[in-house]
Amino acid sequence: MWAKIGQSITDQWQSIETIHEQMELIGLAQFENQKARASLGNMPDQANRMIQILNTRTKYHLVAIGIRSRTDTILLIKRVLTLRNFLQTLERKCQEM
Repeated sequence: MWAKIGQSITDQWQSIETIHEQMELIGLAQFENQKARASLGNMPDQANRMIQILNTRTKYHLVAIGIRSRTDTILLIKRVLTLRNFLQTLERKCQEM
């Protein structure tokens, strides 16, 4: 009987340690998420505006406003929006846990 009680306590302790590790990882993920969100700033809003500009301006207009490569600008916009979507997904996952 004492052996079963001891084993039960050991099993519960392992569960507590696992929960504690998960909480630490969630805290770290939230911290990194905040850092990444701060580094993004208002770039997602700017990215949406840039999409409108790229869709409505000619190549010559873009060069005149300082955009030399439509492709490079599109790739940058894609990276910004992908990071924003990743951060939103990470926030949801942290809240679910």
